[in-house]
Amino acid sequence: MRFLLDQFMDHLVLERGLSENTRLAYGHDLSEFLAFLSRKGRGGIQEVERRDLLDFLMEGKQKGLAAASLARRLVAIKVFFRHLSREGLLAVNVADAMDSPRLWKILPPTLSIEEVGRLLAAPDAASARGLRDRAILETFYATGLRVSELAALTLESLHFDSEYVRCVGKGDKERVVPIGGRAIAAVQAWLERGRPAYASRGGGGSRAVFLSRLGQPLSRITLWRHIRAYARKAGIRQEISPHMLRHSFASHLLANGASLRIIQEMLGHADISTTQIYTHVDQGRLQAVHHQYHPRA
Repeated sequence: MRFLLDQFMDHLVLERGLSENTRLAYGHDLSEFLAFLSRKGRGGIQEVERRDLLDFLMEGKQKGLAAASLARRLVAIKVFFRHLSREGLLAVNVADAMDSPRLWKILPPTLSIEEVGRLLAAPDAASARGLRDRAILETFYATGLRVSELAALTLESLHFDSEYVRCVGKGDKERVVPIGGRAIAAVQAWLERGRPAYASRGGGGSRAVFLSRLGQPLSRITLWRHIRAYARKAGIRQEISPHMLRHSFASHLLANGASLRIIQEMLGHADISTTQIYTHVDQGRLQAVHHQYHPRA
């Protein structure tokens, strides 16, 4: 693939007459792309899939690249692939129908599944605080709740026998959200082995699920600070927030086959157009579903 890139760079100079700055920018972006493909184990340009392009652009967004830089990366890839296609070196141009670069201005930042795993394992479950914080992180990722919704959870909100929690979202709208076994186990460990001591310091009157050391409900700001600290401990370089766990929850559900309507209900979006931003994260999966189920695909 490096040889193909060198040929393309010569083409830019000899036939397209691009400026030196543009040529250098294309060269840098495409070198980054080839390094990314190498990390993914792609042995040749023919093995590249559309999902690889999306993953490369998403990786750049997670590293903090500006929308203009992501747009330039996409343009460089499209020009490179178009050149290879015209030269007969590429059987299928997977970049030809890529979405507009404007997409990358609205895509929410997400964590990879591996990063989520590191984050959830960061709290020390040997301490009461660690039990609480692991339960908080597990609940965020298991339910996709907003930080205000999680802070407002009460003991009466938990329905673990039926594996759901009841929360109040925007506009005081109540909804039911499923919660998985790992999150349930983490919350129960906190309720049994950590919360009683915290609650006693506040007089035992608070019904909030998650309490501070003084027995008071945790604020949204405190939750955000704790999550940011655990992200640093887990070695996650990008700036993280509770909302990023919500975005990751939705993106990972979609990538594993969940219906967009179901995700809309769990997130509490009034309009499905709000939920549809997540479809851009995994267009490759949607295309595969179309090919599998449409009678004339």
